[in-house]
Amino acid sequence: MEKNLYRSIFTHKHQRLCIGLKALLTLALSIFFTLGTFAQFDKYTISFTDKKNSPYSIANPAAYLSQKSIARRLKYYIGIDSTDLPVNPAYIAQVLAKGNIRLLVQSKWLNDILVYTKDTTALQAVSTLPFVKKTLGVSPNKTFPHRPAKFTEETHFMPRPALTNGLKGDTTQYGATQNQVHIHHGEFLHNKGYTGNGITIAMLDAGFYHYKSLQAFDSLLANNQVLGVRDFVAFDNTVDEDDPHGMECLSTIAANIPGVMVGTAPKASFWLLRSEDAASEYPIEEHNWVTAAEFADSAGADMISSSLGYTIFDNPAFNHSYTDFYNNNTMVTQGASMAAKKGLIVTNSAGNSGGDSWKYLVFPADADSICTVGAVNNNNIIAPFSSYGYPGKIKPNIVSVGEGTTVFGAGGTPVSGNGTSFSNPNINGLIACLWQAFPQYNNMAILDAVYKSADKYNNPDNRYGYGLPNMQTAYLILKKKQNDSLYGSTWLFAAPNPFTDSLHVRLIGQENGPATLTLKDAGGNTVAIIQLITETAEVYDTVFTNLANYLGGYYSVTYTGPTSNNSIKVFKKGILLSDWLEAMPVPFTQQLNVYIKAPETGSISVRLIDAAGRIISTNIIATQQGNVYSVPITNTAALAKGVYFIQYTGATQKRTIKVLKG
Repeated sequence: MEKNLYRSIFTHKHQRLCIGLKALLTLALSIFFTLGTFAQFDKYTISFTDKKNSPYSIANPAAYLSQKSIARRLKYYIGIDSTDLPVNPAYIAQVLAKGNIRLLVQSKWLNDILVYTKDTTALQAVSTLPFVKKTLGVSPNKTFPHRPAKFTEETHFMPRPALTNGLKGDTTQYGATQNQVHIHHGEFLHNKGYTGNGITIAMLDAGFYHYKSLQAFDSLLANNQVLGVRDFVAFDNTVDEDDPHGMECLSTIAANIPGVMVGTAPKASFWLLRSEDAASEYPIEEHNWVTAAEFADSAGADMISSSLGYTIFDNPAFNHSYTDFYNNNTMVTQGASMAAKKGLIVTNSAGNSGGDSWKYLVFPADADSICTVGAVNNNNIIAPFSSYGYPGKIKPNIVSVGEGTTVFGAGGTPVSGNGTSFSNPNINGLIACLWQAFPQYNNMAILDAVYKSADKYNNPDNRYGYGLPNMQTAYLILKKKQNDSLYGSTWLFAAPNPFTDSLHVRLIGQENGPATLTLKDAGGNTVAIIQLITETAEVYDTVFTNLANYLGGYYSVTYTGPTSNNSIKVFKKGILLSDWLEAMPVPFTQQLNVYIKAPETGSISVRLIDAAGRIISTNIIATQQGNVYSVPITNTAALAKGVYFIQYTGATQKRTIKVLKG
């Protein structure tokens, strides 16, 4: 019994000891592997659980958002919420206090910070803080040689184009970019004066090599259209010495050498943001993308043009998979979706995987609220490298010229390039011009019009998406929407009604071509004519003047166009006829008007006679019984003051009335 009891006690002690040793071993191994994992990296994201007790508040957004960013939210009814609040500075301070850790940047949307450190002990201490949700290594603790295949776009030199006048009627001499603008009817917007002025585009890329010294950007710099630069890779806030990829993308929008190369929005303003490290592929670049997008939002940008995307990394452990599509779980897709939620138009290249094993979109091109752009050539034939859309959504959303695209080369001349990297900014610039024309509509309304304008909107697929946008069609979609909200279904207006001396007419163009506005009196007599050249959906304001001396009563304004007609009635204040023959004004000084409610049909004469019976003037008109006619008696200013007579002579009626010259 004692032996059995002893054995039982020993057994339980041994079990507890084994369990304790196992726990210690597990903890030791955990620390070993954690420290080992930490040792592989030198940049980490540290995610926080909340933003409690923050010194920032939703009620005071000016502390962390620019006035332009706040104005966008107010204009489009976008609420300010906790995602706008910066990361809690108290949390950051406690993390940095744990050891040799340097803060690089914070992300309010992801509620994390990016830090640099090789102090693995400090990182282990950070991971135990109660408000730390996760610590993740995102950049390796070693350098990699430049990856020549990082950007798969190809460029080759092309002859410098001869100076041209561009397309007939164009106000911009496009030079080598003529085809990639015209394929979208982009000149329609440019000819109306919409060239991106007032729109701010944030370019996210790997660098903007020598943009400060290349001729393509002379006017961009001279007009202070570059609002600033940020480097989220090296944090040196200079991007002119980095990769040329971003410069080439920028040139499709901003280049302005008339007759040589003109971009799609040469008057837009820009933030040049480096988020991509061309030498490697690690998740830190997704984090850089998000923080750059946050900056763009906070600084008040209207649009983001991103020719970047992520699928496969240098460390396969980080690779994305097809199951990540449309789940909004990749870091960069979350950032792109948030940017769109904040009211920005985000366009992103679809990727160049159409001919390789991945085949499908890159991330964040999967985000449903951003505009994903595939590539076609100048004949609207899909480029073989353009990534396929993944089943489940209309992706890509649209296409633009990405095969044989003209970009500006680092050598100082236009070159031809291939890649969705170039199709994306090409159409981004035209969308900027469209938004300039209709700033009252939000990002989703603008993109909706762009999609509806595309040539495959009613039959989309996974290569073209909705197809090739037509900027003239998109403009008319939004113009009609604008007109309907302002005027309803009415398209011919006249005011004031009743009128006296002038009558203002507003017309919404029903067609392209000549149109005539005619003002007629109650008898159908033409009082005045205005000739116009109209465009569909455009609003025209004109005025009939010098109407004071016409008889009061009903008039009509008649529109006559190539295929449309319309007429509205108006009323003129003034003297109404009490008899069938009257003259006004009495006494007269300059012009005298004779009003006749025709007592007969036929040819009649109206004469002005002086007191001695001399005929001063004669007017002969054809009348229709019952109609009212106004007969102006001109050249009366030099007549002496005194009594005169108006003599009416017709086939069956004769009558004379007295008038007085004052």
